[in-house]
Amino acid sequence: MRHALRPGLAALAAGSVLLTGCTSTVSGSAARGAGVPVDVAAEDFAITGAGDTEADRRARNALADLDAFWRESFPEYFGEEYQPITGGYFSVDSTAIDESAYPSTGIGCAEAPEDPEGVANNAHYDPNCDVVAYDRALLQQLSDENGPYLGPAVMAHEIGHAMQGRFGFADSAIVVETQADCLAGAFTRWVVDGNAEHTALRMSELDSVVLGFIGLRDPVGLAPDDDRAHGSGFDRLSGFYAGFEGGVGTCRDDFTEDRLFTATEFTTEEDLDRGGNLPADQIGELVAQTLPAFYQSVFPGLGAEFTPPAIETFEGTAPECGDMGAEDRDLGWCEADDTVYVDSELLGGAYEQIGDFAVAAAVSLAYAQAARAQLDLPVDDAAAISSAVCLTGWYTARFWTGDFEQVGTLSPGDVDEAAVFLLTYGQEDGVFPNTDLSGFEMVDAFRDGFLSGGAGCDIGL
Repeated sequence: MRHALRPGLAALAAGSVLLTGCTSTVSGSAARGAGVPVDVAAEDFAITGAGDTEADRRARNALADLDAFWRESFPEYFGEEYQPITGGYFSVDSTAIDESAYPSTGIGCAEAPEDPEGVANNAHYDPNCDVVAYDRALLQQLSDENGPYLGPAVMAHEIGHAMQGRFGFADSAIVVETQADCLAGAFTRWVVDGNAEHTALRMSELDSVVLGFIGLRDPVGLAPDDDRAHGSGFDRLSGFYAGFEGGVGTCRDDFTEDRLFTATEFTTEEDLDRGGNLPADQIGELVAQTLPAFYQSVFPGLGAEFTPPAIETFEGTAPECGDMGAEDRDLGWCEADDTVYVDSELLGGAYEQIGDFAVAAAVSLAYAQAARAQLDLPVDDAAAISSAVCLTGWYTARFWTGDFEQVGTLSPGDVDEAAVFLLTYGQEDGVFPNTDLSGFEMVDAFRDGFLSGGAGCDIGL
């Protein structure tokens, strides 16, 4: 965030933002298919250079399922016969490349040969040769860090590019990449719904998939019009969600050059040097000014007047306030004294591990509960929690549109930080006790508020 104000909430320890790396890949209670998924035999689905590894097994299973998915979907949505990959699939172990495992053209073709080293720490589709190549060491790393489905999600993204090669690429890289993310989301929903024969994924496993997806974002601060751009973490997960919820038709129709992207460049050397993070002692005042301004602009449309609650931090045990104190909450709104209380340890961890806007998101969640109470709406059931998350997305969007520019503006990566906070802390009892909402569902509600405003936030608009 960009801002310079006097101290507000208690100062937090300085830190750095998580998830700064990316690749040029991407990145869905459901049944695991009609039966137990069965592995595809290596002789039935050839991948040049593949070994007897878990990463190759998962990639082969996903690629076989993707072939079935697109054989069904391409004619339905594009009105043409499906064309399978013609140039083949290639697996490379970047930690020990065996050149003898590949033809003289490497992982390319006669028209565009490529050394196997060209796919190290990556996965790609080459339209010159109609081939898909991947580094199985990367896929194994992604699976180790974010669960077994992230590798298949990468395959779905790359096959998405192959389908774009058939129906047409967009003009800008960021649209091309996020549309491929959308196509990966559509395939993921197909898997979650139990249609895949070889790949399995439960709804409960989606939190780690989405968190890993954010990790595949561009370096923070890369311009959205850069010819290498894939998008911010929010851009990429938003594409994924679009496909997961709307299917291939949404990916076909809604990814145009005027699509909203949150990837931005750093505009000052100071912002770049500190990674877009405000000094810890400035965040509190920023939040204390912008949250009241947001709700004071919203409430007149609801026929109400907003009275800002107090915001206080505490250390250790939450102040005694009914259930809040009994449950040792890390954040929450206390009806008795109309105060939003937030544990300074929670804020410090969010700042250090994620970034400054994670702090704003944390306070906003409890503040939204206070706002709902003033509208005589429930504050602690599943619908209320989803609403609070949605309102936090709407509040974040108001930063994006410049509503608070006299106080502060978003820096590159800030929107990602809110999503990461929800995935990292949202299900903790100290944040939202007694909720069955998954991190995946919370991020969906945040995305709804950010993109659509208050219409989906269940406050009477």
